[in-house]
Amino acid sequence: MEKSYEYIVSACLCGENCRYDGKSTLSERVKRLVDEGKAITVCPEVEGGLPIPRHPCEIRGNRVVNSHNEDKTEEFISGAEKVLELVKKHNIKKAILKEKSPSCGSSFIYDGTFSRKLIKGQGITTKLLRENGIEVISDEEFDEFGEFGDGSF
Repeated sequence: MEKSYEYIVSACLCGENCRYDGKSTLSERVKRLVDEGKAITVCPEVEGGLPIPRHPCEIRGNRVVNSHNEDKTEEFISGAEKVLELVKKHNIKKAILKEKSPSCGSSFIYDGTFSRKLIKGQGITTKLLRENGIEVISDEEFDEFGEFGDGSF
């Protein structure tokens, strides 16, 4: 029988060094969900075939490009699709993903100019998950409020 999980979470939030710069952004609260067996980790960018480390990427229009102006859209879409498959396989309905990421951002992403300017927007994986009925919140929302809009933890 398949293990049941409540959440899918960004691997970098749980101490996995999978960010573009080869580092993590540990959230003790998110990691606790994994440690308690309530969540499974994923890095859509690695799932899509991107290396660690890698050049930073940002969404520009309807494409994802890296800081060397190379188009990485296919890798981001592939990673998002693999995350969706995992979510469906485990019947997961909620995700806690890394804000500002071109994959995982849920409220804000960088504007595509590599100037560190944030704009309202969502990452490729977040968009696909939401289109498929998955509730997505950011690590910042989870760390600040510790719950989803429905009051679940």
